[in-house]
Amino acid sequence: MAEMVAKLLPIMARTARDIEAYLSQLGRRYEVLGDGTFAIDSGSDSPAIAVRVSAPMVEVRVLIGEGPKDSPSAELALFRKMLQLNATELLFCSYGLVGTQIVLGSALELENLDLNELEAVIGDIDLALARHVPLLRELSKV
Repeated sequence: MAEMVAKLLPIMARTARDIEAYLSQLGRRYEVLGDGTFAIDSGSDSPAIAVRVSAPMVEVRVLIGEGPKDSPSAELALFRKMLQLNATELLFCSYGLVGTQIVLGSALELENLDLNELEAVIGDIDLALARHVPLLRELSKV
């Protein structure tokens, strides 16, 4: 009976090895960086997607680039666009700032993470990298 129930319920992630297995199942090229961190290849012109297992969370982040400096009007245009994209086009991740760096990220609970949830976050990031990043980088130029 336990085998039948196990087949019906999705397998949940518990460790970095589970995340690595998910990445393999998704057919994603990745590099193991150590300490539960993976760098997922996101294409020739796109930055790598970093996945870090830090129990009880899994952090998924992409460094987009440097934000504008010493230009309040450029900052306003960039920040407005990031907020609009967060509200209208992103479902599982969001833009933010770490210092002066623009990042796109998500945090997931490791204990309940399944393959579909990780796939949705990575898909959201892939879409953002293709559609938003050129515009955000252009807005960041002063």
